Amino acid sequence: MTDTVATAPDMDTRKTGRLALLSEFWSYFSENRGAVVGLWFFVFICLIAIFAGVIAPHSPTEQFRDALLVPPVWQEGGSWDYILGTDPVGRDMLSRLIYGSRFSLFIGIIVVSLALAVGIAVGLFAGFMGGRADTIIMRIMDIILSFPSLLLALALVAILGPSLINAMIAIAIVQQPHYVRLTRAAVLTERSKDYVTAAKVAGVRPLRLMFHTILPNCLAPLIVQAALSFSTAILDAAALGFLGMGAQPPTPEWGTMLAEAREFILRAWWVVTLPGIAILMTVLAINLMGDGLRDALDPKLRRT
Repeated sequence: MTDTVATAPDMDTRKTGRLALLSEFWSYFSENRGAVVGLWFFVFICLIAIFAGVIAPHSPTEQFRDALLVPPVWQEGGSWDYILGTDPVGRDMLSRLIYGSRFSLFIGIIVVSLALAVGIAVGLFAGFMGGRADTIIMRIMDIILSFPSLLLALALVAILGPSLINAMIAIAIVQQPHYVRLTRAAVLTERSKDYVTAAKVAGVRPLRLMFHTILPNCLAPLIVQAALSFSTAILDAAALGFLGMGAQPPTPEWGTMLAEAREFILRAWWVVTLPGIAILMTVLAINLMGDGLRDALDPKLRRT
């Protein structure tokens, strides 16, 4: 009973401290107007992706053979049945764009999660152990970074075979060295500090020292990198889809939609322009949000 009473104030103090940190973070984040706009647009895209089955007026793969290349509703010949028009085989553009948001967010989440998990583990090991292991790991990362990212991803997909899953694996491999280098640099900075020395003296095991003591103090730059890599993953997946090496038709992925429609760019501008605008707006919103995260999490960039 005594222990319960003693720990209750500590729990309240921790909760108050976390709320204060969140309030401080939001205060710095909200100073960047572009970041707030990007955040709200990203939330909007997430809601569209979650409720795509309810919002979309048609199935993204349903073909209306009597409505090929129907223009958007505001143009002559448009129809309210297809607000943003139809593509060359009669599929509703609005529905395909809405369902395409699911694929874009899915790609970003999977790619960033894979690259982040592997990059943190390898970077922690390299920075903490040092020596020959560190040298070998960093030389491998340098070799990967020496290739143009899209070209390397294209080569990996060509080896693995064209598909959305293989495209995500290839993009994650290409992005992973950035997390390794960032984590290693942060670990090298942190491991010489007093709290790490005290933990070693106390007999903390190496794995616990890496993941529970050092890693939490290295997360701020990794969070910013993850936000910016999210948009890069969407762009790379769209590029691979455009080249026919990513998602395969009739998947309503924005890059694949661009590839299918490029020969109609002069006859039907909407089949190319609308997926391009969707990619542009989503990537721009995520980049703006990433800039806000960087400003809020890096004390050196905070405005006084």
